[in-house]
Amino acid sequence: MADHLGLQGNSRNPNVVKKELKLTFANNKKDTFVHPQIDRLRITSQNIHTSGKLKISPEQIYDFTADDLHDLGEIGRGAFGTVNKMVHPRSNIVMAVKRIRSTVDEKEQKQLLMDLEVVMRSNDCPYIVQFYGAIFKEGDCWICMEIMDTSLDKFYKIVYERLNKRIPEDILGQVTVATVKALNYLKDTLAIIHRDVKPSNILLDRRGNIKLCDFGISGQLVDSIAKTRDAGCRPYMAPERIDPQRARGYDVRSDVWSLGITLIELATGRFPYPKWNSVFEQLTQVVQGDPPRLDPRENGNCFTADFVNFVNTCLIKDETQRPKYNRLLTHGFIQRSVGETVDVASYVCNILDQVPNNGRTD
Repeated sequence: MADHLGLQGNSRNPNVVKKELKLTFANNKKDTFVHPQIDRLRITSQNIHTSGKLKISPEQIYDFTADDLHDLGEIGRGAFGTVNKMVHPRSNIVMAVKRIRSTVDEKEQKQLLMDLEVVMRSNDCPYIVQFYGAIFKEGDCWICMEIMDTSLDKFYKIVYERLNKRIPEDILGQVTVATVKALNYLKDTLAIIHRDVKPSNILLDRRGNIKLCDFGISGQLVDSIAKTRDAGCRPYMAPERIDPQRARGYDVRSDVWSLGITLIELATGRFPYPKWNSVFEQLTQVVQGDPPRLDPRENGNCFTADFVNFVNTCLIKDETQRPKYNRLLTHGFIQRSVGETVDVASYVCNILDQVPNNGRTD
């Protein structure tokens, strides 16, 4: 069992491993029922630790263990564990490795495995971070993914606060196209709502790629009438996700609202709401107040009518009037941005070259 989990040379009791992962596996004939959700997670886990494959491309596939990866240092930390920059010497590929602690509770385990399952199924979308492989080490799950240079929340603060510049509209157009296409792919191909669209989950690299990440709180569309309201980053939540009187739930249009809030933040260099001191303040302002609007000459910028209309359309307060992705993709701003040739790579490199260590403060 230890070898099966990718724990070669580890003599730990397999039942201990099961307990740490908090997955209920059928061990004997007495265990006649396994909950369908747990069974699905069990299958996902087995697919990880039985493969031991690192798939860089269809032509580059390697057998690997944790010992084949050289740690280059921590680059991020979250509730579930750490993200480290690592190199695989045989392929010379540098990657981000999300190391998930085995001590996470059942709810967190479910979310993390959902994150992994989505990434495993989304490698053919150029607007979603690429998954290379995953293994277990001493009960922890190591997820190997494409490494990017920065996230938009860090990037826009460099532009506005440290360099006193603005992000050009043509760059914002490419960000919008990549994000909407990624969200539409999740919905159409994988039946997933992202539920956590915000600048920190949109990543950039020096090659000009713009990619969506972090599906840890995604949900199947069939379950989109969610009972819980704690999913997502509250500052970016749509009114229908906050208002307890609107209990019918939400769909992809809630992510459209979050995209609108994100674009205002990126276009102006600041979050469109003042800081809330309580949930009641947020409830009052987002649910009862007017929605944020982008002004054509906001914060010294001069935006085109197409961009202003796109952002403000995303922020229609009545979600029944707010467009879904298929309508957004036909909008004049998207169509114009798709047709433009924009050197995103040069722009990103120019900004990051002006600050040490890609602007990282960790």
